Amino acid sequence: MSDLLQTRLQHLKSPNGLALLSQVQRGIEKEGLRVTPKALIAQTGHPEALGSTLTHKSITTDYSEALLEFITPVCQQVDDTIDYLSDLHHFTLRHMPDEYLWPASMPCRLEGEASIPIAQYGSANIGQMKHVYRQGLSYRYGRTMQAIAGIHYNFSMPDNFWPYCQQVWGEQGDVQAFKSQRYFDLIRNFRRHSWLLVYLFGASPALDNSFMGDKKTDKLDTFSNNTLGLPFATSLRMSDLGYQSEAQANLNVSYNNLDNYVDDVTKAIAQGYPAYEKIGINVDGSYRQLNSNVLQIENEYYSEIRPKRVTQSGEQPIVALKERGVEYIEVRILDTNPFLPVGIDAQQIRFLDVFLLYCLLSESAALSVTESDEIKANQQRVVREGRNPKLMLTKNGQPVAFKKAANGLLTQLQPIADLLDKAHEGQSTDAINDKR
Repeated sequence: MSDLLQTRLQHLKSPNGLALLSQVQRGIEKEGLRVTPKALIAQTGHPEALGSTLTHKSITTDYSEALLEFITPVCQQVDDTIDYLSDLHHFTLRHMPDEYLWPASMPCRLEGEASIPIAQYGSANIGQMKHVYRQGLSYRYGRTMQAIAGIHYNFSMPDNFWPYCQQVWGEQGDVQAFKSQRYFDLIRNFRRHSWLLVYLFGASPALDNSFMGDKKTDKLDTFSNNTLGLPFATSLRMSDLGYQSEAQANLNVSYNNLDNYVDDVTKAIAQGYPAYEKIGINVDGSYRQLNSNVLQIENEYYSEIRPKRVTQSGEQPIVALKERGVEYIEVRILDTNPFLPVGIDAQQIRFLDVFLLYCLLSESAALSVTESDEIKANQQRVVREGRNPKLMLTKNGQPVAFKKAANGLLTQLQPIADLLDKAHEGQSTDAINDKR
C-alpha cells in the first residue's frame, strides 16, 4: 500500500470519516431483452402497463423497443438497491405474461437485423430525436451490436465527503473543481485495473451464431451447431465483437482532467466523418441520423466508464459537465449475470464499492499514450483469455502473471473493505475474500 493511500485511509478512520463512508451512493441501470417463448426477440410494442418510455423514471427502453432498461433510484443501502431492482422485474413480468426477460448480455437467437425493432418514444420532438439517434446507430454500426445488454453501475460519494477530504488532505481551491478532479483520478485508476472486473464478473464467453449474421469469423471456436465462443473467454461483450466503432477507434479522449475530456468529446461531436456523410441525414423526407459527425451526441461515445452530471431540461450532458462539474461516475463494463434473478447481487455491489473507493483514494498519475495502449491490451487479453491459467499481463512494459497481479490487487483492496465494514457493519470483506 502506498504512503498516500495509507494516510488517506487513516483520515477516514475517524468518526467523521466513517460516517461519510456509510453514505456511499449507488444506482443501477439494467438492460434486458423481451423475448417470446421460442426465445426470439419480441416484436410487440412496449407494454402499455409499463408506462411511457419517454417519461417513466424507472422503466424505459435502450436501443430497441424490446430492450428494456430498469433504473433504480440513488440508494445508500445495498439491499435497497437490489430490492428496488427486484420489484421492477416482478412488476414487469406480471404485465407481460406471454413474454420473458432474456437473462444474458449477448442476445438470443436473431432472425436478421430487421428482427431488432428500433425503440419508439412518441411524436414529441424529444421523442423523435431519441428515435432518430437510434436510427443513426443502426446505419452506422448495424442493429445487432445494439441488441447487447449490460449493467451500468452509478457511484458517488455524499456531498459533504468532498470538503472533508479537501481539508484533511490539505488541498485548496474550489470544492467542485476538487471533486471533479478526484473523480477523474478514479476513472484513470479504474481503467488501469478494470481487467479484474472483466475476469470476476464477465459472463459472456459464448454467443449464438446468429449474432454473426453472414459474417465469417476465425476468431471464435464452434461449441455446437448454434454456439460460438472461446474456451478461456470471460466477456465477448467487451471484445471487438461487441461494442466497437471504427470511427471512434482513433479518438483519443483524455481522462486526465475535466477540461481535456470536455474538449475532446466536444470536438468529436462537431467533427464530420466521411462514411457517415455518405449515409445522409434527411433522405427523401426521412431522417437517417441526427448529423454526420463522429458522434451524433456524447452518449454515442463507447467507454467503459463515464463522468456524469444530472442534466437540466433541454441541457446537453457535455455542457452540464463543463458548467457544473462531475457529479457521479457510471461504470459500463459489467455483464448481466444470467444465474442471478436480477443480473447482479448484493455481494457484487459491495465488491464494486470497495474497488471504486480504492480507485478514488489511490495515487493516480496522468495517463500517457503508452500506458493507455497497455491498458487496452491487458483488457482484451482478459476478455479473450481470462480463464487461461497461464495468462500473462503487462505492467510498465514488463510481463506479469495474471494470477499474481489479481491476488496483489485483491490484497490492496482489503483495507478498503475493512474500513467499509466498520462504517456499515457490513460484509465488504466477505465480498473480497470470496474472490480469492
